[in-house]
Amino acid sequence: MPFAQLLSADALHARLNAPGLVLLDCRFALDAPTYGSRSYAEAHIPGAQFADLEHDLSGPIHKGVTGRHPLPAVDELLDKLRSWGINQDSTVVLYDDGPGAFAARAWWLLAWLGKREGVYLLDGGLKAWKDAGLPLNDSQPTVAPGNFAGQADANLLLDAAQLQARLGSTDLTLLDARALPRFRGDVEPLDPVAGHIPGAQCAVFTDNLDSDGRFLPAAQLRQRFDALRGNKPVESLVAYCGSGVTACHNLFALSLSGYPLAPLYAGSWSEWITDPARPVATGD
Repeated sequence: MPFAQLLSADALHARLNAPGLVLLDCRFALDAPTYGSRSYAEAHIPGAQFADLEHDLSGPIHKGVTGRHPLPAVDELLDKLRSWGINQDSTVVLYDDGPGAFAARAWWLLAWLGKREGVYLLDGGLKAWKDAGLPLNDSQPTVAPGNFAGQADANLLLDAAQLQARLGSTDLTLLDARALPRFRGDVEPLDPVAGHIPGAQCAVFTDNLDSDGRFLPAAQLRQRFDALRGNKPVESLVAYCGSGVTACHNLFALSLSGYPLAPLYAGSWSEWITDPARPVATGD
C-alpha cells in the first residue's frame, strides 16, 4: 500500500486546530538561502514552524567529499524533529511554495526514520493555500517537545560505491530528477561538472505535477514511472538528483502511485563528481 499522502488546502484548514498536528513550512530557494526564513517570518500558515533545508534538513558540507545537501546526522535530526513537537503518533503536514520539492525532502527524512503514517504534503503548497483565500499570520508557535524515536532504515540509502558497482547492470533503473538541459550537460548552474551518471534516465520532478502545481492522479504517475522502468524489476529502481532533494519528489510520487519506496542516492550528482574517477555521461 502506498504511504505517500496528500492533503488539500481546504482539508488542512479544517484540521488546523486538531490535536497532534505538526505543520512545517519548508520553503527554500537554492539561489537565495535565506529566502525561506525571511518568507516564513513575513507570513505563514497559522501554527506552522519553519524547517530550513540547509540548517535542519541537511548536514554539514565537507568540500570535495559530500554533495551540496548531505543527510543530517540521525541523532541531530531526531532532536530537531522532537523540538518541533513531533511524537510517534503526530500528524505532520509539510509544505513549501508549491512544487513540493523541499517538503518532499522532509517527507523522505521522516520515512527514512520510520515515520510513515500520518505524514502529508500540502498539495499545491502555499500557492494553493493562498489561491483558496485562506489565512496567514506571522506568529511563531510555542510547542512542547515531542517523543519521536525513529531509527534510520539503511535499505532506503545507496552510497556512491554501491551505485557505481551497479552501473551497467541491465536491471538498474536510475532516475535523475533534474531538468533535461542539466541532465544532458548543456548547462550546469550549480555544480562544477555537467552531465549525468551513466545509465540514468531523465525523470524531471516537475513532470509529477499538473499545470496548477498539484500532483497528477496516482494512475497517471504510475503510467509515467512504468514507462521509465519498462520490464526491469521494481526492486532495482534508484533515485538521485543534484543534491538529494528533488529526487525525494520522485520518491514521493512513486509511492503515491503505488510503488514501494525505492532507495535514494543521497549524495547525488554534486557528490558523484567530487571523485574524478567516477564516470560521467552527457547527452540523452
